[in-house]
Amino acid sequence: MGSCCQGDAPTPPNPAQTAAAQTGTNVSTAVANAFLNNTNQVTPQGSLSYDPTGNYSWTDPSTGSTYNIPRFTATQTPSPAQQNIQNLGEQSKTNLAQLASNQSGMLTNMLGRPMDISGAPDNWHRSISTLMDNPEAQTGFGDVGMQQRTFGDAGEIMRDYGPNDFSADRTRVEQSMYERMDPQLQRDRAQMEARLADQGIKIGSPAYQAAMDQFGRQLTDTRLGITAAGGQEQKLQADMAAQRAGFANAAQQQAYTQAQGRGTFANQAQSQDFSQEALRGQFTNAALGQRMQRDQQIIDAANKERQTWLTEQYAQRNQPINEITSLMSGSQVQQPNFVTTPTNQIPTTDYAGLVNNNFSQNFQNYQQQSQNFNQIVGGLFGATAGYLRSDRREKDVGDKLGTIFAAGPDGEKPLPVYEYAYKDDPASTRHIGPMAQDVEKIDRRAVKTRSGTKYIDMTRMGSILRDKVA
Repeated sequence: MGSCCQGDAPTPPNPAQTAAAQTGTNVSTAVANAFLNNTNQVTPQGSLSYDPTGNYSWTDPSTGSTYNIPRFTATQTPSPAQQNIQNLGEQSKTNLAQLASNQSGMLTNMLGRPMDISGAPDNWHRSISTLMDNPEAQTGFGDVGMQQRTFGDAGEIMRDYGPNDFSADRTRVEQSMYERMDPQLQRDRAQMEARLADQGIKIGSPAYQAAMDQFGRQLTDTRLGITAAGGQEQKLQADMAAQRAGFANAAQQQAYTQAQGRGTFANQAQSQDFSQEALRGQFTNAALGQRMQRDQQIIDAANKERQTWLTEQYAQRNQPINEITSLMSGSQVQQPNFVTTPTNQIPTTDYAGLVNNNFSQNFQNYQQQSQNFNQIVGGLFGATAGYLRSDRREKDVGDKLGTIFAAGPDGEKPLPVYEYAYKDDPASTRHIGPMAQDVEKIDRRAVKTRSGTKYIDMTRMGSILRDKVA
């Protein structure tokens, strides 16, 4: 449950005092960093020194506190050899300046005359004229004719071969066969009837009727054969007509294909003529481009020749001025090369943060202790009012949860609090509270014994508890 006791809530820090302390810490750290990082240096060319040469008094407007902040002066001193070079350099500058003054008089006549560039090469004008005479690029070529989009009609396609279904031809064939077979059938019937009469078979008898049925079936077969022969003739005529129509359509398709081939050939020839004309135009434009590049190179060479001539003339005019400028520049003394000194930064102590964090931690501990005390005491007093049966002998005692403090006749003493359940409770409900035997050690008047069982007087118990928990 913790090791410290709960008392009054911690007092919040004073913001003004905290800010003043933080400002003092910051100023002290800044002064220490200044002395730490202002490192004196000595090099072969000279030395660099930092010296505190005074103080600056600064008053914090929020607290009124005054701080003395040191000021530093950085001094560079050249070595004796470098000092001697500087002295000689100043004398040399004086001499060169005098010489430059004398030479500058020569520039009066030269600068008084304008520069003559009449002798510059002028063949670049002719080059520009040549470039302008180049012919224009070819942007078109001759017409090679229109493409062929149609060709001759090859005739209509035959979609049937006449309205005739050749039934007449079939009827003619069947009629001819019937006319040929009918006399023979009549003779066969007469012969069969004579034969039956010779055999004594009378007309209408079963034998006679059977013979006539057989003859009828033969006659039916003959007629069916004639009908089949007529159908074959009709089909033959229809097939021949279909073949003639197919031949006509094939001829028409061939004529269409030939006409289409002639049109395609003509368009291919026209496309080839178009491509040839386009290639001739491209060749002409490529030749013109090469000629333009050659003329441009001629112009560039002419311009370069003229620019070179002008550069030489300007150099002759500027040389005396450059010489005088060089004389006036003189030599320079080598300055000391100081190394980069290590920078040491002492971190500023966050005094305000430490104070506020300490207050936050103490306040959190206070809140936790209050919560623990409320939980324990709430569990204790939430059980019942009046007398509470709390005899250790009748309880199944669990872990110790903490300690509260109670004031008895002999002074304030710690009272342990446990989690427990009554042994005679079938549900084994868990409770929180002290044992009667422990309360009796602090205040005997807070415990009553009835029928051998100890009870805590909750009214008396509430008066001796203290607002502390460990």
